[in-house]
Amino acid sequence: MTVPRVPDTLFVAAILLILASVPAPAAIKTQWIDYKQGDQALQGYLAYDDARRGKRPGVLLVHRRDGMSAMTQNDVERIARLGYVVFAPDIYGKEFRPTEVKEMIALSRKFQDDRVLMRARIAAGFDILRNNPRVDAAKIALLGYCFGGNVAVEFAEQGPSIVGSVIIHGSFRNFVPGAAKNIHGSMLILHGADDTEAPLSDVFRLTSEMTANKIGWELRLYSGTTHNFTAEPQNDEERHANTESQAATASYLKEVFAR
Repeated sequence: MTVPRVPDTLFVAAILLILASVPAPAAIKTQWIDYKQGDQALQGYLAYDDARRGKRPGVLLVHRRDGMSAMTQNDVERIARLGYVVFAPDIYGKEFRPTEVKEMIALSRKFQDDRVLMRARIAAGFDILRNNPRVDAAKIALLGYCFGGNVAVEFAEQGPSIVGSVIIHGSFRNFVPGAAKNIHGSMLILHGADDTEAPLSDVFRLTSEMTANKIGWELRLYSGTTHNFTAEPQNDEERHANTESQAATASYLKEVFAR
């Protein structure tokens, strides 16, 4: 039996139709942004999908104690692939790029001890993101890791117009009692149950204040998981926590931006 030959034009048309139905990969564009807070030169990292048009939600992603590292850049690009404009503000300063743990501890402690300066640095980064022409300024969320979690909560407690915050293995130190009443939007906290650097007593102090002030929050604890599990997972539990925290973050951002 002879099988009828499909005309070449129909075959090509079918292939084109299939290709058209496959979503194009995100064309992530990245750039370093130079700006200032007072006299201090800063350099933050921006990423967005260049194939998208129009305004979209923004995410202010606050770095760990390692500063504007390759890990921070990877975090920014990963969240940008979800369809958002993502900016990592430079908290330390353009000339400060720590590579040794002792440098990281000294720099992060400087801002832990000077909350006025901490707020000024992240506020300057927030303005960069909010004023970006691609960003819908009514839909901005905070995302902080480790030291950056402390910075993000400190900033949220100043009352900026945000729709929500995600704090991943954050530290929760030295907040002004009662300041949680100023938080806009809800907060998702993703934390290691065995984190001794940021103990649960500190986390519960913040969640108690948010409850008292009717701020929505959710806490997810990962068993067998210590601090900094997204950077240096040590076991299967921490690898699971890293994977699950990425999924939880994506789901949370999608939800709050849809409101």
